[in-house]
Amino acid sequence: MSSSTRPRLLAAAGIVTLSLLVPSTADAAPRPVRLLGEQIVPHNLQFQGTTVGGLSSIDFDPRTGGYALICDDRSAINPARFYTAEFPIDAHGIGPVTFTGTSPLLRPDGTPYPPLAKNDPAAPQNAQTVDPEELRVDPWTGHYTWSQEGDRLAGHLIQPSIREATRDGHYVRDLPLPANERMTPDAGPRRNYVLEGLTYTGFGTLLASEVEAPLLQDGPPPTPTSGALSRITLQTRGGHLLAQYAYPQEKLFTTPAPGAFADTGVSSMLALNQADPTKFLMMERSFVAGVGNKVRIFEIDTSGATNVLNTPSLLNAKHVKPVKKKLLVDLSSLGLSTVDNIEGMTWGPRLPRGERSLVLVSDNNFSAAQVTQVVALAVPSERL
Repeated sequence: MSSSTRPRLLAAAGIVTLSLLVPSTADAAPRPVRLLGEQIVPHNLQFQGTTVGGLSSIDFDPRTGGYALICDDRSAINPARFYTAEFPIDAHGIGPVTFTGTSPLLRPDGTPYPPLAKNDPAAPQNAQTVDPEELRVDPWTGHYTWSQEGDRLAGHLIQPSIREATRDGHYVRDLPLPANERMTPDAGPRRNYVLEGLTYTGFGTLLASEVEAPLLQDGPPPTPTSGALSRITLQTRGGHLLAQYAYPQEKLFTTPAPGAFADTGVSSMLALNQADPTKFLMMERSFVAGVGNKVRIFEIDTSGATNVLNTPSLLNAKHVKPVKKKLLVDLSSLGLSTVDNIEGMTWGPRLPRGERSLVLVSDNNFSAAQVTQVVALAVPSERL
């Protein structure tokens, strides 16, 4: 071997050795979800004759580049309504929130929904009081598809619903719901734990929804020692029911003090990839009095899960395979000023370095003790 060849071989051997010691990009740990920033909407902000608050969902509107937000005021403060807003997001943060419009959600006769105190039990279901929770922009028409929880009242049931409205709030139609999501005295959704999650997938061909907590026939809600199963429903945009899947909810994150209020459930649902209608993000929001809120976002996969559309009860059902899930982010790890009652999420603009913005909003319940947060996160592509 010549003296000139030997150094080249030794150098090559060194490169090979280093390549074995340094992990490849494919083997590197995924980047964490990071906080871009947050904006706080002033308490009881007055806008176009309404009080801004109770924002329980948010959705990006590609037609305007802005966002649509539903308010869960049951016409107690102002008529049930939605807002539109704008705010800039880039890789360095989120800018101020500017509200650009608001409209009431209207009944088939063109009038606003009544407050609960003035509800007429004899009126058609789609003319009675509503409890709005989630709103999505229809990717085909630009109309608003929105869910509301109904109510369990003494001697009277207001049924939950998914409805379509025009961009100025006029009623278009009700979509069919599964029979098991209809309230009866001893079955169906629990009061105030109904249709919180709603999202289009399959490029607008499909609509997925989620009840916040287990149906009465599916067993008790989560406790500090055990989780529970709620239901995801998949239907066509025309309303044809295709499937239901069992969603395994987490245990309550801590044990409440004796007599202290606590609740937990799914507060929002978002398609992960329009080309894959089996993948979603699920937001689980929990609250324990004296402790506060915990909000976690999970990635789920319905492929391989059992279709439980015709399963009467999940409580003692055998051979039911729930959807798969994995934690994407726990908001307590991000350094927010506070983790309030965050209930809504949507995708925002794509960012450099293979990140995608995820926008969240909190429902302050019109309480001075809470805040309306608009939060922007950066989610790395390798996490999705």
